Amino acid sequence: MASNPSYHNANANANSPYGSGDPYYASSSGYITPMPMKKRTSNWLKFGVPVLIAVIIAAVLGGVLGSRAHNNKSSSSSSSAQGAAAGTAGGDAAASSAASVKNAVGVFPTATDSLYLLPLYPSTTNTAAYTTPTFHATSNAAIAWPADPFQPSNPSPTSVRPDRPRLIAPAYKWQALPQLIQSDPYLKQWNATIFGNATSYYPLPPVVYHMDGDSGILDNAREVKMRVKAFAYVYRMTNDTKWVDRTWQELQNAVSTNFGPNDDTKWNPSHFLDTAEFTAAFALAYDWLYPAWTDDQKSTIRANMIQYGLNQGLASYTNSDGQGHGWWASNIQGNWNCVCNSGLTMGALAILGDDTSGIAETILGHSVPNALPNCAQAVTSDGTWTETANYWYFGTTGHAEMSSSLMTATGDHYGLLTNNSNFQLTGYYHMYVSGFGSLFSYGDHGPNKFSTTANSMLLYGDFYQHPEFVLFQRDQHDAPEPNSMFWYNPTVSGAFWDGMLLDHNFDDPLTQWAAMRSSWTDESGLYVGIKAGALQHHQTHNDLDLGDFVLDALGTRWAGDLGSGDYLSFQYFNSDAQDAARWLYYRKRTEGQNSILVDQQNQLVTAAPTTKFDSSKTAQGSSTVFDVPSDSTAYWSADLTSGYNSTTSYKRAIRMINGRKQVLLQDDITTTGAIMWRMHTNATVTVDSSGQSATLQIDDKKLTMQILNPTSDMKITTGDAVRFANDPALPTGQTDQPNPGVTVVMISMDAGTKSLQVLFNPQWPGMSASDFKTPPAVPIDSWSLTSHN
Repeated sequence: MASNPSYHNANANANSPYGSGDPYYASSSGYITPMPMKKRTSNWLKFGVPVLIAVIIAAVLGGVLGSRAHNNKSSSSSSSAQGAAAGTAGGDAAASSAASVKNAVGVFPTATDSLYLLPLYPSTTNTAAYTTPTFHATSNAAIAWPADPFQPSNPSPTSVRPDRPRLIAPAYKWQALPQLIQSDPYLKQWNATIFGNATSYYPLPPVVYHMDGDSGILDNAREVKMRVKAFAYVYRMTNDTKWVDRTWQELQNAVSTNFGPNDDTKWNPSHFLDTAEFTAAFALAYDWLYPAWTDDQKSTIRANMIQYGLNQGLASYTNSDGQGHGWWASNIQGNWNCVCNSGLTMGALAILGDDTSGIAETILGHSVPNALPNCAQAVTSDGTWTETANYWYFGTTGHAEMSSSLMTATGDHYGLLTNNSNFQLTGYYHMYVSGFGSLFSYGDHGPNKFSTTANSMLLYGDFYQHPEFVLFQRDQHDAPEPNSMFWYNPTVSGAFWDGMLLDHNFDDPLTQWAAMRSSWTDESGLYVGIKAGALQHHQTHNDLDLGDFVLDALGTRWAGDLGSGDYLSFQYFNSDAQDAARWLYYRKRTEGQNSILVDQQNQLVTAAPTTKFDSSKTAQGSSTVFDVPSDSTAYWSADLTSGYNSTTSYKRAIRMINGRKQVLLQDDITTTGAIMWRMHTNATVTVDSSGQSATLQIDDKKLTMQILNPTSDMKITTGDAVRFANDPALPTGQTDQPNPGVTVVMISMDAGTKSLQVLFNPQWPGMSASDFKTPPAVPIDSWSLTSHN
């Protein structure tokens, strides 16, 4: 299970509501080890990042451990409807009231959890501030952005606004920003963090070239982009030319003879993400610092951007490079298409009018039409990103930066935000895939994030009029960076959780999954994520993981995912066919998931599961203090038969019981093969003498698991997270990544017809043994909301 992406705050304000020190990195205390880079051996343990490490890590394997400093146990009433935008009865009055107390309340979270970097909310019932999510420009007129004076009647991608900057942050917003910073506590805190980041990056040497095998120089590109944005932002807020000089130093280094090969491939177009992110970095530097550059500097930046970026992009679009580097432009509905088209679009828009070669216009003639059927379609019918929860960050950052740049530079997004009517749902995907421990991080977690954040939520929330997206993201640790300053709509008010349903089913056949929880604001609550979906067509970032689940409770993750394998492994990305080398590596195999195995074999990539879901539709109220009604529940089931050989019927189902205090996981299967149930955990596992129950312990937290109605062959055992001895051999010269500290809990059963029911009981403080319930045995086909009462 990977942790959320980090955005560095190297010089945190001691008066920050998050507390002193760095709110965007975990504590550097002795029990936390550094987060691993994407290709290094990593375990599913207590990862964090020391404050002084100026690297933003993409995602971390497994459940970051540790207890929470905050528990909500008081009661509040439950709402019955999903959070909505303005328009509900009494909404105007509530919005006005919320606006009036905004500065008094300040930033909602009182701190950031030191391990997971989650916002910690106060135990309060501040109904004046915690109201229905809404935008209310009338009540908040004093802190609203002014209207954009650039309103072309016939927008064109090659007709740009007359003033600078053009990209993301137009001049009228820079002019309004100082006053808004003083009026809005979030903008004020983010501004201080960006200044702190820039101050931290300033004395560092320019980014050092490092070719990371097939992964290229993407880390280098994104770190340069991160620095350039921070330096350019601080210059525009201070007019101190030292930031221009430091930006120039970074740009010069990225095209120097010491940085990569001294030819047109300096920015590594063979891994075009690298080229695109360097182009975006140079575009922002050129545009945001435009009045500060000399004519010679502008000419140099343009020439480098054209030689190493735009020319390579044109060759990719037209397949004229002879190397096939433009594969991402051909029917690729995922992060590659978004990032590559975005970088090239930003580069072209930045130099349009100054470029005499015509390359800018030519690129825009390719990038916008190419992104519409590809990048814009990377969200499925239910809002889920087609790849994985972590690749959502990369894809939506590219999509948002491209859309925003087109809108600010030319006055239109040309369908990028509207051609796929489901794109407006992707904010819900991100909210529900975020558990209490971290993301439900199935599949690959990707490279280091650096300048990649979830701040697309701010743009989408404003554009699609979903204030809950904005309210959710503004409390997150990766919110403070320059894009957020211009995408954030400060007229937003309320609490994202007010009226937000606890459960959601995502039912697109490609990506089927569901999430259930006991609260949105109690980080020690209960969270379950579970999935089915197709096992192909995810840009080769998925696992063979039908039925995979994660479980959070008591402030830690008890069942989690291992995340990426080694991206440099032989043929790791080459194919998702049944015989692909990818499926030889443990973290990608079915045995590496929290799933059922039959005869220790991988699941079938041709599987076509069907799912069922129902929920009591419990929604949290306006308070952060939420007492779950006793009859509140949800369940999800999937027919996974098509994913297995030797199996005539297999269904998996999971539900919350006893007022969302316990979880029941059930497998009903008929097969002629040997059956093995598997779950990966960081916990110390103690199995009782009967072999039918076990206690899991992490620090001072405990969770028990029990087999209900066991047959004689159902026994709990434990083992290491390693390949079976009889697994197919790895490719010659390849080794599997170790998973130290990870225990696999297993239940092996004979072939036949079985119903395995496993009950998970987090040992909640103040809850006695008699408070736990033992549910009845009910075939999955007969499950209903009341079947286990």
